[in-house]
Amino acid sequence: MGKFLFVLAIIIGCAAASEAASVWRVTGPTGSTLYLGGSIHALRSNDYPLPSAYDRAFDASARLAMEVDEKALAESSKGLAKVGEYPHGDGLKNHVDPRTYDYLRQFFGLLRVPEAKFSKLRPWFIALMLEAPSLSGRSEELGVEQFLTRRAHKNSKPVVGLESMREHMEVFSGLTDRQSEAYLLLLFIPQTNGSASGNSLNQAWRRGDADAVTRSYHEVFRDFPSLGERILDARNRNWIPKIEGYLRSGQTYFVVVGAAHMGGPNGVLALLRARGYKIEPL
Repeated sequence: MGKFLFVLAIIIGCAAASEAASVWRVTGPTGSTLYLGGSIHALRSNDYPLPSAYDRAFDASARLAMEVDEKALAESSKGLAKVGEYPHGDGLKNHVDPRTYDYLRQFFGLLRVPEAKFSKLRPWFIALMLEAPSLSGRSEELGVEQFLTRRAHKNSKPVVGLESMREHMEVFSGLTDRQSEAYLLLLFIPQTNGSASGNSLNQAWRRGDADAVTRSYHEVFRDFPSLGERILDARNRNWIPKIEGYLRSGQTYFVVVGAAHMGGPNGVLALLRARGYKIEPL
């Protein structure tokens, strides 16, 4: 999942066999191997083919692991739509600053969206709707996870999830009112003061510069670091025991998660290195 996917659109270009990519080989002390791939959740058709490292990691692996598997993702999407609406007798106006509500009323008014359509929705759910990839011409069906999952089905490779449906939902459904309002408002704040442009983020992802991608993502949450901690860092820590379990399983896994989870001092790569695993670009 991850967030603010609109800043992670992919540049056009074909992959050469020797090019860099956001794919790494992880080797344990006993020689066990696992592959990590940084993903972009929504792409365009002209973003393909992916860098060849994704093919090499897929071919070398017996199983795939995503942030959440297909079934849990579908269930969590339905669940989020349900909990994203306030119960009868409650509404958005009771949970956000009056200025925020007035701004949203004007914003949706320009889009000819009646107040009754958004006034029952929680801020984080409004944000998820506004972030819909289709609004920018991208499609989750063309995202890295969907592409690899379809290949896995064709090759009879099992696909598992690092998070349960409930864990995946609670990333957003568990936000406090203040966090939820901040998450929505960040969509309307121009990102400056060090935030990378969309094109430079695209380039960083394709060349495997995990730190640059993660740094830019955290910059979005500069004024609300608890959001970055919840959406990225806490989940990274929760995934490590499962990833280590994959390394001990006797099966070779290809673990694919949002690219922003990989870099930085609290990223998946650093957490695994701190545990003595060898990490190298594929």
